Amino acid sequence: MLRSRAALMAAAVRLVSERGTTALPITDLADAADVSRQLVYLQFGDRDALLVAAAADLVERELIPEVEDGGAPRRARMLAMARHFARHRPFYRAMLSGSCAFPMTRALNRLFGSLVTPAGVREVFGDLDEATAQDLAAVFTGGTGTIVNDWVIDADEPLDPEELTDRLMRLSTALTRGHPALAPTPGGHSR
Repeated sequence: MLRSRAALMAAAVRLVSERGTTALPITDLADAADVSRQLVYLQFGDRDALLVAAAADLVERELIPEVEDGGAPRRARMLAMARHFARHRPFYRAMLSGSCAFPMTRALNRLFGSLVTPAGVREVFGDLDEATAQDLAAVFTGGTGTIVNDWVIDADEPLDPEELTDRLMRLSTALTRGHPALAPTPGGHSR
């Protein structure tokens, strides 16, 4: 059962990337994973749920381990994120502009939200009540997600992960100004 689920998610990423669309027949997804159509419905309910689960799995397997390392400089974590999205651009572009765009954005915000915690926000901005800290974490997560989404969908080929990282670092600097423990050093690295 787990092998079938993994095969379906891998097939979803491959087919969406190759075809540049989320408008894939369930039959194509099932055939590519060598499973029955019924199994797709049993495991995921529908095509969009499978596609969003495949995207979340890709992020959790490949991206989150790279950016979760709190010991790595902030710029290195941002660059790892930008490189991930550049590497998988055909997949994410289709996911963020197709029938799955809304659930995909919500899923990415939930995943990235695990990296921007209310406790971390309180470290930067001081003694905030829980609701305000949660709201600020959501603003940072959603805002960064919007910038990344626009970059993946609309930026010229080839994507330049360094350019996106510099853009996000400038934004981070502006948001953390006055908080020297978090501001990047002149060489572009966080302390």
